[in-house]
Amino acid sequence: MTAPDPTILATSGGHRTGGRTMVRFNSLVHHAVDLSGVHGRRPRVMYVGTAIGDAEHFTARMTEAARVAGFELTPLHLFPMPNLEDVEGAVLDQDVVWVMGGSVANLLAVWRVHGLDAVMRRAWRAGVVLSGVSAGSLCWFEGGATDSFGPELRPLTNGLGLLPYGNGVHYDVDEGRRPLTHRLVAEGTLPVAHCTDDGVGLVYRGTELVEAVTEVPGKGAYVVTRDGDSAVEERIEPRRLAPVP
Repeated sequence: MTAPDPTILATSGGHRTGGRTMVRFNSLVHHAVDLSGVHGRRPRVMYVGTAIGDAEHFTARMTEAARVAGFELTPLHLFPMPNLEDVEGAVLDQDVVWVMGGSVANLLAVWRVHGLDAVMRRAWRAGVVLSGVSAGSLCWFEGGATDSFGPELRPLTNGLGLLPYGNGVHYDVDEGRRPLTHRLVAEGTLPVAHCTDDGVGLVYRGTELVEAVTEVPGKGAYVVTRDGDSAVEERIEPRRLAPVP
């Protein structure tokens, strides 16, 4: 089972503290699974932790979160070498790819060395839902503001470009991201930018933004466009997803 169209859910959320586990999958991860259309079996979800160096402790937390959610989880590690013999076959066999946050600059460099950028593009076209949080959102776009290079935010402009927009993550909690995104759009460094508060996700069919969704009430999504030498921001009210028990 695959999504009927190439589908991306780009988010600034998806995780929460569990009752008996360190991490649980929140509504955005469950929505990514829903978008895949899988039914009649356990959803197959690939966890990609490149952006945090394939940290083993967090892979363990994701594995436990998947058990609680009823998902069949396959971790993809690229450090110190790929942990799967047939990486492309494994990616294409998934319903959802969930990419963890961290350093998007390092993620892009490592993916390109291993050819995973091309694999992800083929998976997207084949109907595997591509999703993730923070760096796992930004990677699918042309670029955006990142702290990959240090505590001072800097522009990143070499994203995978599956989506022909800029992307802003953690838009409401990191005070530097909104003004930098506005500047990058105003000066033409980034194209139109699609941005998310924490807890919000953006659903794309092909390259079209079709819906904003949220797991946290009161949060927003935003479209930032260029108007002469300035940037103009429009808020989109997301649809509230059902809470995960």
